[in-house]
This record gives sequence, C-alpha cells and structure tokens, in this order.
Amino acid sequence: MELKTVDFLAEDAAEQFVKSLHETGFGVLKNHPIPKSLVESIYHNWQGFFLSERKHQFQFNVDTQDGYFPPSVSEVAKGHSVKDLKEYYHVYPWGQIPQELSEQILDYYQQANAFAETLLGWVEAYSPQDVQEKFSVRLSQMIHQSHKTLLRILHYPPMTGSEEPGAIRAAAHEDINLLTVLPAANEPGLQVLSKDGTWLDVPCDFGNLIINIGDMLQEASGGYFPSTTHRVINPSGERQTHSRISLPLFLHPKPEVVLSPRYTAHDYLMERLRELGVI
Repeated sequence: MELKTVDFLAEDAAEQFVKSLHETGFGVLKNHPIPKSLVESIYHNWQGFFLSERKHQFQFNVDTQDGYFPPSVSEVAKGHSVKDLKEYYHVYPWGQIPQELSEQILDYYQQANAFAETLLGWVEAYSPQDVQEKFSVRLSQMIHQSHKTLLRILHYPPMTGSEEPGAIRAAAHEDINLLTVLPAANEPGLQVLSKDGTWLDVPCDFGNLIINIGDMLQEASGGYFPSTTHRVINPSGERQTHSRISLPLFLHPKPEVVLSPRYTAHDYLMERLRELGVI
C-alpha cells in the first residue's frame, strides 16, 4: 500500500481521492485552493506565540475546551499511559483567541471549512449507494454551521533528551470526528498504519493537504471508510532541534446529527472524550 497524491485540478480528482480514503483512510491533495502563503504565515506567527509567555494568559477553559493547553495537560492517546510531547491551542470562532492572531486564523478556519464541505460532497457522491443510504443527512450538511468543528494549532517542541521513556510527539491514535483536514507540517514525522501492520510515511511536501477519516465517518458509513491509526514520531539527528507546527481542522457534526442507530454526534463525542480523560 502507498499513499498517492491526488491533483485537485485533475478531471478524476474526486473519484481518486475518495478511492484513497476508502482504501487507506487517508487522502493527499496538491493544487488545492487553500493558499500556501497563508499556512506558512500562520506557522510563523503561532510559533512565535508558543515561544512567548503570553500563551499562559489564554489558559484553556475546562467547560468549553477553547484556549491554550500546556504540555502538562497534553493528551494521553487511547490505550497509552504516557502523555504526548506537545502543547496546543484550540480555536473556535466563538472562543478566546489572541487579538493579533485572530483575523488570520479565523480567515483560515473559514476557508478550510468551506473546502471541507466540498470534500464531503465528493465523499458522498463517490460512496456506493448502500453507504449513501446510511447517512442520515448529506455529509456536508452535517458540518454546515457546526459550532463544534475545532481548529487545533499544535506545537511539538524540540527534543531535549529528558523526555519520559516511551513518550513520542503523538502516540498512535485515531481521530474522533468526520474528516480531518491538515496542511503538511513544517517538519516530517506523520505516519499511517497500513493494513499489513507496517508504518508508512505520509507525503509531507509543503503545500500538500492531508485528509484522513475520523471515527464518526467510519461509524456513519458502517465501516466503509476506515478511521486509520496514525502517529507523529520523534525526529532524529539534526531535526531533533527543530520545532514542529501542525494545523489540523477536525470537522465535527452538529451535536444533534444522527451518525448511526447507536449514536448521535454528541453522544459519540462525549463517550470518546471520557475515554481520553479530557472530561
């Protein structure tokens, strides 16, 4: 298995992209409409924010989950016992955002959301008829004007050599949501677990957009679209001195959306957050 990069401008882009999602849980797009210069500027500006003490003025709100999450409260991936080596900031349009970073990051949030609705339209159009019939509403409608969609700015600090044994930047996990939209990070490290149990490097050419299936779409599609395990490994050699910035947009349905006979989106999210120890 290999992850192929699909040209967004190609005539068969939608079909090839959805085929990749079905077979691997991941799709990689080039020549997409999200400006590379915008992503590059966000990486630069938020790197500065994470290196400043100002970040502590935006400590996360336990109830609403917006704001800055320091390394001390970083996630422990499901099935793991050691915290990931990262700090991050949760951006919601209604949440707390540093004023000097607000306009740019909300512009990106809006553009990425609009693009994601297009991608979900592709997923629906190229799903088999019996899978389409499982969706309680159109996939793009599930996220339209959802207040739950989360933009996370992740900072993986340089390695110091004093990390807890077994700790890596992001332990193997699956995402909770429908789709995750991720511009290629400024450093490599993202890997996906193939069906034969080997880890594959995800193409990280800057300017690519990486999209992966989350558990909610796996649930809503009856397993047709697999929520594939992925991780971020620690760097080696000279790259150990580099920070890594990552910008995943987690597309969450409106809470009342019915995913399957077993779950609404709200019920599913609460169950997973409890498993993660976040709530």
